[in-house]
Amino acid sequence: MNPSPTGSATRGPARELFELSTPASPDLHLLRTEVGRHALVVNGSRLFDLDADSYRALDRARQAGDGPELSRLMSELGLDAPQLIDDRPPVEPPVRALSLSVAQKCNLGCTYCYAQQGSFGQTPTSMPVETALAAVELLFRAAAPGERVNLSFLGGEPLLNRPVVHAATEHAARLAAEHDVPATFSITTNGTTVTAADADFFERHGFAVTVSLDGTQQVHDSLRPYRGGQGSFRKVIANVAPLLAAQRRMQVSARVTVTPHNLALRDTLDAFVQLGFHSVGFSPLLNSPTGRGELTSADLEVMLDQMVACGEEFERQVVAGHRYPFANLVNALRELHRGTHRPYPCGAGAGYLGVSAEGELAACHRFVGDARGAMGSLDRGVDRDRQLAWLSERHVHRQEPCRSCWARYLCGGGCHHEVIDRGRPACQYIRGWLHYALGAYHRLLARRPDWFLPGPATGTPV
Repeated sequence: MNPSPTGSATRGPARELFELSTPASPDLHLLRTEVGRHALVVNGSRLFDLDADSYRALDRARQAGDGPELSRLMSELGLDAPQLIDDRPPVEPPVRALSLSVAQKCNLGCTYCYAQQGSFGQTPTSMPVETALAAVELLFRAAAPGERVNLSFLGGEPLLNRPVVHAATEHAARLAAEHDVPATFSITTNGTTVTAADADFFERHGFAVTVSLDGTQQVHDSLRPYRGGQGSFRKVIANVAPLLAAQRRMQVSARVTVTPHNLALRDTLDAFVQLGFHSVGFSPLLNSPTGRGELTSADLEVMLDQMVACGEEFERQVVAGHRYPFANLVNALRELHRGTHRPYPCGAGAGYLGVSAEGELAACHRFVGDARGAMGSLDRGVDRDRQLAWLSERHVHRQEPCRSCWARYLCGGGCHHEVIDRGRPACQYIRGWLHYALGAYHRLLARRPDWFLPGPATGTPV
């Protein structure tokens, strides 16, 4: 039975996942699935299958908090290895991704918007073309042949400054060809001003286009209205249709910001898959400027129930040989398969920076105009002292309760912006989701190992 999106007495799997994912050891996490017994060794995010006796012995030591015995058993079973992540932050990491806030203004009135309706609490403004071109130059300045860079456009609503989006993209494409540095492009848009000509441009340059949609019509219109109050859903869907029809090199995804008012995730996912989006992803609202729309613990429990419902349908579809583009699980499976382990949640403040309309550099797009994430400017360059301090302070080894959590190198400590403003209200949700994703990984690896091979034949490859 699907969990109730309204939080009624009907309970889904979240409660059990919360219990199963409670940290018992900072070095090891165990789980059982229909296909066996498994261990996640936190150091290196390494996955192992275990026999029943080994599983029981490790679990006894883990639950007893007997660190020396657990270390002895892990060594005996060949699960130990030199520590792969130390306490040192990266020094002067090269900039390989920039997000340009080309339009710090918006035509919608989303009350939860981290950018405060696009202006970041300041006078609405647009990025001059000279600033955008200077940012592109920074992106390529130290890139060696073969290194990949990414240029993304955000706002506000970036298509309110379409000429600068075009100019920056074309300049980056020229530099990419001249320097043999592959460039990828992305844009996040509310979809209200997208045109058929945009579809041609995005397809030509292979854009990853993310459209912000918060559910089917009634829900979306209540959460993402125009400033005058009228709904935007019909306009967005009509505008995006040419992009969905044209996508070959371009990939068009839907991103859903999850609030207490749009928790029917499975219905939303199926509706957007039917529309033809390349992928659909959900992001919990944990921090908003006014506090409105933030998820509570009870909401996060309902969200996890719904995420698992989406995941279980994904598993069914993949086993049947069908494509089901549930981005959250695809991304989790990809990271588990690669053995992703990291001391930060993302590249913010390191290889990825945000650029304001005035040319100020920030730790990411969410810190534009926020002195806490200031990282220099296009004129002065990256403030390396500030960057080193940021990376030292935000390292997962310096975060609590992260240091004792088995999920720390998969989670990275949580979004910097959310943690600084609100703390970590979603740790239980994140661990529960990762525990489910670990189980899904082992089930699919046993039932559809070919899905994890590169290539288009099996749907979305990992």
